[in-house]
Amino acid sequence: MTPTGTAQKPPQTLDEWTELLRVQEMPIFSNTAHNIYAALDDRHKGAIELATVILQDPNLTAKLLKVGSSPYYNPSKQKMSTVSRAIVVLGAEVIRELTLACSFFEAMLSSTNKDRANREIALALHAAVQAKDLALSMGDTSPEEVFIAALLHNIGHIAFWCSGNPQSKKVHELIEKSGLNNREAEKKILGFTLQDLGKKLSKSWCLSGLIEEAIAKPDSAERRVQMVQLGHQICAALKSGKDSEAMQACLAKVAEFSGLSPATLKAKIDKNTLEAVHIARQFGANDASKFISTEAIIAKFEDAEEEKADKKQLQFQILQDISSHISGQIDLNGLFEMVLEGIHRGVEMDRTLFMLLSPDKQTLNEKFSLGWHKIALDQKIRIYNSEPSANLLFHALQQQEGVWLFPQQHHELYTPQIRQHIGEYECFVFPVYAEKKTVGLIYCDHSIHGLPLTREDFIAAKHFAKQAHIGLTLYCMKNH
Repeated sequence: MTPTGTAQKPPQTLDEWTELLRVQEMPIFSNTAHNIYAALDDRHKGAIELATVILQDPNLTAKLLKVGSSPYYNPSKQKMSTVSRAIVVLGAEVIRELTLACSFFEAMLSSTNKDRANREIALALHAAVQAKDLALSMGDTSPEEVFIAALLHNIGHIAFWCSGNPQSKKVHELIEKSGLNNREAEKKILGFTLQDLGKKLSKSWCLSGLIEEAIAKPDSAERRVQMVQLGHQICAALKSGKDSEAMQACLAKVAEFSGLSPATLKAKIDKNTLEAVHIARQFGANDASKFISTEAIIAKFEDAEEEKADKKQLQFQILQDISSHISGQIDLNGLFEMVLEGIHRGVEMDRTLFMLLSPDKQTLNEKFSLGWHKIALDQKIRIYNSEPSANLLFHALQQQEGVWLFPQQHHELYTPQIRQHIGEYECFVFPVYAEKKTVGLIYCDHSIHGLPLTREDFIAAKHFAKQAHIGLTLYCMKNH
């Protein structure tokens, strides 16, 4: 912390600028990017951890499901009401790239330098759509990776120019007034280029693979890096005009690279430009979409945000997802993810927790949780049946239909162990069982916003817990 009245020391080195932009300017993206890559390090639990990362942020969840359901990502128009279902339909890799894109836009849209941010978003997204289409045309195995690499290709420029830090603003002005070309001005005033800054930021965010390669080696002859570069070159040429010499030269270059005719490419580029406007608006970047294209057709798009999904409608949609899942090959992890997401999002609980009972019936171990503020993703809650009297969770295990508990009325159940790991909150707890054997429980509360729980909430949450029981029973029947 800087003491009151003390001038903050301006960043001087590449490392200091990296830290300023990573921690102070883009913490949303920084945390999400780190958690996503950490979640997918372990391929066995990647999808589970990925869903958990996404569901910790309600805005990110809503945006991802909205964009993921669009024809651009989901041409088959399969219904996706839960993150768990989205991962099944689109695949963990596509969801990872989408999540990075959503968190990137969330960070950029919160920028204080709105005009510059919107221009940078427009260029990044437009280039990403053009690059992805090129990848699709050439049969690339992971066009989403090309999309995200093109989107984040200028991350150093974006983070720097969209920074609202007072020190950043002074340097912005010096560079703009220098009269030098961009790279020369950056080098003279900063001591490094913004491309260097992008390399450093990508390492600190653990952006590996094609993203890192395209930033670190933009002149590489590697085919996929060239796709990223061409996406940006198409957008640069379009600024000179569709019929300009720059555009003709660009079309010739892309035609030679792709094997497509200039006429085919021209039609594709026009279509991709309109697609980029659609995608920008689905990401919530309405103002940025105006910098992608100014053609009259764009004015026809509506700016109004979609109304928040009705609570009962969302519950119904998630229950449909669960029914669809348990009617086929049942994945127990997927089942409990959807049940927990149904209670967390559909019933609007602040914190939701699923715990498994140990074989000796003396320990409850956290399996999944949503809404809990944790220092690390692998931090898990463990409750022991070791206190003189039954605690809240072990008491609930004996109640077959689930319980609604209050700190004032059930004070003796809020033992030191419960107060330490969970706190003293009004809550619902539902035992989860199969073939008359208790296997664990679901806990949920309104501990963050402090809203009172209602009978309607209890019935809805109980209905989701019942789906866990049905799914478990069917699983046992199918696997006997």
